[in-house]
Amino acid sequence: MTTDDARTAPDTPAAADPDAPAPDGTAHPDPAKARIAESYRARREDVLAVARAIHADPEIAFEEHRAHDRCCELLEGAGFTVERGIAELPTAFRATLGSGSLVASLCVEYDALPEIGHGCGHNIIAGASLGAALALAEAVPELDLTLQVIGTPAEEHGGGKQLLIERGAFEGVHLSLMTHAMGHTDTYDPLGSTSQAVGRWRATYTGRGAHAAANPSDGLNANDAAVIAQVAAGLLRQQVADGQRLALVPQQSGVTNIIPERAEVDLECRALTMEQFTSLRDRLFDCLRAGAVATGCELDITATEPVYEPLLQDDVLATAWNEGMEVLGRPLTGSLGVMAGSTDMGNVSQRVPSLHPFVGITGVTAPLHTRDFAAAAATDEAYRLMHDAALAMAWAIQDVAATAERRAQVLATAQELAERTASIAPSAPITPSASRGEQEA
Repeated sequence: MTTDDARTAPDTPAAADPDAPAPDGTAHPDPAKARIAESYRARREDVLAVARAIHADPEIAFEEHRAHDRCCELLEGAGFTVERGIAELPTAFRATLGSGSLVASLCVEYDALPEIGHGCGHNIIAGASLGAALALAEAVPELDLTLQVIGTPAEEHGGGKQLLIERGAFEGVHLSLMTHAMGHTDTYDPLGSTSQAVGRWRATYTGRGAHAAANPSDGLNANDAAVIAQVAAGLLRQQVADGQRLALVPQQSGVTNIIPERAEVDLECRALTMEQFTSLRDRLFDCLRAGAVATGCELDITATEPVYEPLLQDDVLATAWNEGMEVLGRPLTGSLGVMAGSTDMGNVSQRVPSLHPFVGITGVTAPLHTRDFAAAAATDEAYRLMHDAALAMAWAIQDVAATAERRAQVLATAQELAERTASIAPSAPITPSASRGEQEA
């Protein structure tokens, strides 16, 4: 998950009672769900080993080769048919079990943050989705279900899921789930929660070089253009609505006796809806153009990764998830609401009925994208959360597959979303290196 703000943790988090046995789902009142919990209990150490290995061996976006292989090997051992390197992405995969009429996918993330490691807890994300798949495996034949596990690289930067969407990896999928760990929360209810849209670009100003003392009047100062753009964007911040964010980071270097002929600025903006996002993006681009107009420089703006769209949580899946959380003893005290961060799972959710609960590690106050959270993501409490999330997702899929009314509702929503998004144009082509700002227009 890409964040620009940390969710505030309580001053005195309510830690779990260390002496109380954690529910493992095997006593679920629904015998079918109890069997799923038994299946998971038999494989949970295998899942835990993979999650721990991913955490101990962090790999950044588009370079998650060892994590990819670990996930594929676990799924192959459980009887899934695995396609490695799908959609022209070497670290993406799709594992399939069954051939039923309802197609459910579980998304696996495994990229880490540069220099920090798994400060976004993607080891927990991966383990939860892998665990849900293994928990469901034995039940697939009786559910008229096709179960897919889709390995989605480059969530932090690169928009791996959007690339997979554009290249057909989600075609035919009727529902999709994953979870995302975070710091302590007092509720695990995803109903009505969402995330911000985010877009990222590189602005390049091209001027004319000159000697800064001998003939400065002959130059067109590209660095001045970048400064003007940043000042204009800084003034814009006063007038943006709540929930909207923008950031600019200059990339250029230089020396004092040269009028710089080139300057680059990396930038992003975030908003709660695509309409707000488009409006804010246009205003931010006007700030960039102001720098070009004022200095006479040329301006080129290039997208460095796909736009991440807001999350659209499916009510049917969220209700089924909440039923599982209640059995597992997790609190449901109202929606988590708007998360000050972004995820490319939003893009999936705008096209396929989806669920992406934000789930808190009990007692953890460290914000996402920090070394402290990376350490918290490897604790026993984090892995207890992973086990609960795996079971709740497996139960939600089973519930939708086995309950005629919920199955019909999800299929109807899938058809509606497919029709709504059929005409959406693909994003600009992005190569893996572009996510790190190395691609030129």
